[in-house]
Amino acid sequence: MLPALLLTAAGAHATGRSAADPKPAVTLSEKQAGKGGEITVKGSGWRADTLLMMLVCGQSSPARGVIGGTNSCANADGRAVTTDSKGAFAKKLPVAEPPAPCPCVVHVATVTGDQAVADAVFVVAGHPVAALPEQDGDGKLAVLATTRLEGDSGILTWFGAPASRRLVLTVGNLGSAAVKDPVFQVGTAHGVYAPQWEERQWRGTIEPGRKARIELPVELTAGAHGDYQVSLKYGTKVLAEQPWGVGRPWGVTLFWILLCLVVPAAVFRIGMAVVDKVRPRSAHAAARSRRGPDRFAVTARLPRLRRAPAPSEGPAPATAPSTTTAALPWFTPDSAPSEHRPTTKGHS
Repeated sequence: MLPALLLTAAGAHATGRSAADPKPAVTLSEKQAGKGGEITVKGSGWRADTLLMMLVCGQSSPARGVIGGTNSCANADGRAVTTDSKGAFAKKLPVAEPPAPCPCVVHVATVTGDQAVADAVFVVAGHPVAALPEQDGDGKLAVLATTRLEGDSGILTWFGAPASRRLVLTVGNLGSAAVKDPVFQVGTAHGVYAPQWEERQWRGTIEPGRKARIELPVELTAGAHGDYQVSLKYGTKVLAEQPWGVGRPWGVTLFWILLCLVVPAAVFRIGMAVVDKVRPRSAHAAARSRRGPDRFAVTARLPRLRRAPAPSEGPAPATAPSTTTAALPWFTPDSAPSEHRPTTKGHS
């Protein structure tokens, strides 16, 4: 009896709290417009000072939401708006043809923080119309195994390139209907900041009672480092959370250190070259520069050698002036041959 009373009280408390909080709502200035037109979108009941995204989406209805995710929306023509202190806003939105056929809606959703969405029926004049996919039951996905992040960081990540991983998990369909091409939301949170959600669509069909291995890409911004939390959401339910520690890009720090050393050195070299070019020179240095190097100062002075006469030539003429034989470097003055010293060659 006590547990039942506690559950009843908790339900009443939750109902009173939800009734007290206003529900996000969206109204349009026009219910129908053609491509190239413009409508005014007004909202109320949103959180104060919250960033919202407005899109024209096809294959959607307020009851079932945007079936194909934002892939069925005109993302290039979307507009962002921030609510005021009362949670209201008013913003003009250009009319564009979504990639999926109508029925269409104007889809408004929060960009950061807790997810909140609101759709308003809208008709894009001249755009094709097709029936929504049949819904014969509810498909419910649940995580059956521990999630993990796979992949390695390359050398470019060490220099500030975006770090990327693959979020791998095994999910099972616990509902009574098949889930075809489910659209997940992958969020990355750093520190105390709210997760930044991005939609990731998985191609395939999960039949009731079956399981499937799902891999979704996760990528951070360039230069991101520290402790991150990766979350996976399907619909409004968070299926899994996985921590991710990202190392600091030390290559960027090394680059700036080298830059701080090389640039001053280059500036100093250029400055010294300019000073050497413009400084005045002395008169002696200028004269030497104009005259050029003294060739007599650098020319080696070698001793002049006298060639001895051959034996067949006979004695030198009497009129020839007598000169002394120059000493060769490898002879000493005492051992050098002399003209008047007799020789024993040819005598017994």
